[in-house]
Amino acid sequence: MNTKTTRDRYGILPVPRLIWVAAGFLTLSACVSTHPMRKDDAASYNVQLGVAYMNQGNLQVAKEKLDKALEEDSRLPAVHTARALLFDRLNKPKEADDEFREALRLDSEDPNIQNSYAVYLCRTGRTDEGVKLFQNVAANQLYRTPEIAYTNAGVCLREAKRYKLATEQFERALSLRPSYAEGVFQLVELYFMQGDLVHARAQLDKYLGTFDATPDLLFVGVRVTRAQGDQVAAAKFSRKLRVDFPSSDQARRLAELDRNPG
Repeated sequence: MNTKTTRDRYGILPVPRLIWVAAGFLTLSACVSTHPMRKDDAASYNVQLGVAYMNQGNLQVAKEKLDKALEEDSRLPAVHTARALLFDRLNKPKEADDEFREALRLDSEDPNIQNSYAVYLCRTGRTDEGVKLFQNVAANQLYRTPEIAYTNAGVCLREAKRYKLATEQFERALSLRPSYAEGVFQLVELYFMQGDLVHARAQLDKYLGTFDATPDLLFVGVRVTRAQGDQVAAAKFSRKLRVDFPSSDQARRLAELDRNPG
């Protein structure tokens, strides 16, 4: 997902993000053919077109395509999931919620639909519902990356300032996959925003002692070590971010932070 930025006393702090892994329906393999399409093929194709127009910001044409898909096959869950996302973009929460629920009614076990709805619930402040659905996703045998669902649950709880429960979700994610950089990043952010620099640094050092660095981890490493007053470590993190990921958004934000240190 996209992130916004805000400023704290240590510089540019990314707003916690939910990981949008719920778009199985976005990659529908609807191929153009000279043969007549079945109704479900036509509906899938129009869903794909509708999502493409939505991503381009052309919501009017997106709605036309998704309305057409609904006419062609109202029992296709992807139709309702895509329409839910569109209504969300149109700031129509009741319609978005109704479409998500219909998608789940048609396929209650699809982890992609569950994850999409959980992301929506958390973004709209329905924390308990969103976390419960993320946990259902993690327990779903069809879902191959439960660590992502647990991390999303942690982000959702952190946004609601339920920090202890958020920590438990991040730790659960990392117990399943210790190499999961996003989970470590989110946990470090949680410690950092609480001013717990000791645990933030310990998590960073533990991960980076075994696994490869990411731009997110290097940037948060700069912020943590500067806050600790460890200028040697801060310079090391800064240099590695600039050298290894010079075109990254995090390198750009570091340059901005250096220009405006206050």
